[in-house]
This record gives sequence, C-alpha cells and structure tokens, in this order.
Amino acid sequence: MGAPSGRWYTRSLSAMPPAAFRLPDRASAIPGKPLVATPPSAVKAQQKAIQKADTLIEALGWIRKFRDTTTVIKLGGSVVEHPDSLRHLLVDIVFMSTLGMRIVVVHGGGKAISRAMDDAGLAPRFVQGRRYTDDATLAIVEKVLATELNHDLVARLEEYGGRAMSLNFLSTNVLFGDRLSLAGPGGEVIDLGHVGTVTRVDRLTIDNLTYAGQVPVIPSMALGVDGGKLNVNADTAATAVAAAIGAEKLVVLSDIPGVLRDINDPESLIHSLTASEARRLIADGTIAAGMIPKIEGCLETLEQGVKKIHIIDGRLRHSLLLEIYTTSGVGTELVRDDALASSIRAGSAS
Repeated sequence: MGAPSGRWYTRSLSAMPPAAFRLPDRASAIPGKPLVATPPSAVKAQQKAIQKADTLIEALGWIRKFRDTTTVIKLGGSVVEHPDSLRHLLVDIVFMSTLGMRIVVVHGGGKAISRAMDDAGLAPRFVQGRRYTDDATLAIVEKVLATELNHDLVARLEEYGGRAMSLNFLSTNVLFGDRLSLAGPGGEVIDLGHVGTVTRVDRLTIDNLTYAGQVPVIPSMALGVDGGKLNVNADTAATAVAAAIGAEKLVVLSDIPGVLRDINDPESLIHSLTASEARRLIADGTIAAGMIPKIEGCLETLEQGVKKIHIIDGRLRHSLLLEIYTTSGVGTELVRDDALASSIRAGSAS
C-alpha cells in the first residue's frame, strides 16, 4: 500500500482530538508498551552525556589543527611532587600522543633532589636562584633526576598505555652544553660548580622517536664539551629543546595558574598575551618577582621560533587537555606579535 496523499493525511490529522498529540513530560514511547515518564536521574545522566559529546565536538577542531605538530611539555618539580596531579598529567600526555600530537617531555626534580641531599647530610646552596652543584651534589642530581625520576616517568607513561623512551646518560643523551657562570654585583664572575646551559640539542634522535609515536622523556642535565655532566635549569632546558626542534607549542606546567593582573586574585588571570604586552606588564610591575625570569625565558623562546607558550597550573586535573583542546583554556598563552597579526589577517580574509 502506498503512502497516503498529503491532503488525505492533513484531513485525518485535523479530525483527531488535540490531546492525541500531547506526550507526558520526559516521556518515551516504546512500541507495544505504554508511555512512561523518564526518571529525573536518567535525564541528568543524559544531560551529562550530551555535555561530554559537546566537549568532544568542541575539541575536534583543535585535534585536527594540532595533529602531527610537536609540543614540548616542561614538568616542574612542584608538579612531580603531587601524585594525583602527576597521574592526570601523564594520562593527558598519553591521550594527546594517541590523537597524533608529537609530545616531548623535559623534566626537573628540585624537591626530590633536595630531599636526597638532606638524607645524605648535604645542605643545598643556591646562588641567584640556581643550585650550586659541587661533585657530591652532581652525583645526587644524576641519580635522582636523570635516572630514578626519568625512568619512573617513562614506566608510568607506558603503564597508562603510552609509548615512551628515556633519553639520559644511561641510554642516549640529547642535551649538550657549557658551564654557566653569573656576574656578581661588582662585575666579578660567580662560579656555580657543575651548572650548565644548553648549547646544542640532538634534534635527529628526538624527531625519530616522535615520528615513531614515542614520547621522549628528557631530564634537565647536559653533557659538557669535556665530557663532564652539567646540572641545567629545567625551564632553560625545555626552552632550548622547543626552539631546537621547531615546536608548535611549549607548555610550562607549574604551581601557578598563569599570569595574573592581581597576584591575590585568581579571577584576574590573563588568558592571552602578546610579547609586547608581556613586556609592558613587566615594566609596570604587574609581572614581578619570580615570574619575571619565567616570562623573559618564554619571550626568548618565542624569538627563537616557537609559536605559542602556555603557562598553566599542573595541579589542576586535566589542565593539559583543557588548555590545548578547549576554546577558553585554563592558563596564560603567550604569542609573538607577528603571529597575532598573521592570525588576524587570516581571520579577516576568511
């Protein structure tokens, strides 16, 4: 039997009582069964499921955009010290890698090093914010940072379903550097012991691993030209790696939410800054104290070709995913002035 004509269908509907078209609130119709109202708990579950689907749809554009791009993630010692936060971060890294992003992890471990020194009866000494590293301290830094912590991070990434590789002195070293000395108040040279700065990065080894879907995990130590081992600031090491491999992004995970207009007001978070805006905030004192060297290091990295730098609170659950795959983000994004101009031009042209 064919479908009824439109006119016949309209007349038939008009002859039916209005009540025939009304369904109970939140009702579901199952053939052969009476209409039953959906319980409120089921409605809430459906709403949560829809919200999750909406989040996935929002992330789709970002997933496409960042597939096959490289992101360097700097794990600070303050984040490593929080087991739950670290677990969520490592799961995020596995998730991002699974979605096709090439991830490189560079990590420090200052608090673990200090604990090990205390256990050994050694008092840490800091000069202008950097750990003075004598022979005994260097041995502890290598053991704790480049071996124990480095191997533990790799093991946990693999436990969560990822593929990772330790790049340290026991496997393949990829950071090379020179000894670092600082200038004193009178212009004198201040020796820091076995402390260095990165002068060369083995990009080929890192690229080969990321192209194969592995996550290189790199401790912040370098090999000197004389074969000696050097303790390197983790921020410095991460920025050197990001610049050397031409990373799309550098994500700095710390225990602060980002750049705040008012340090006492978390609601004053600045979500996006250009390089020139960041310099103005340093000049007017908005960015002050310990944030100054962090931001200045970020600005130097932007000048070396990295497109974006994100500063986020690594203690926030899934902060990596929220920053990378949502429109608003949860931290501060720093971009070059020319990068912002290019995006504006691209937007006006579309």
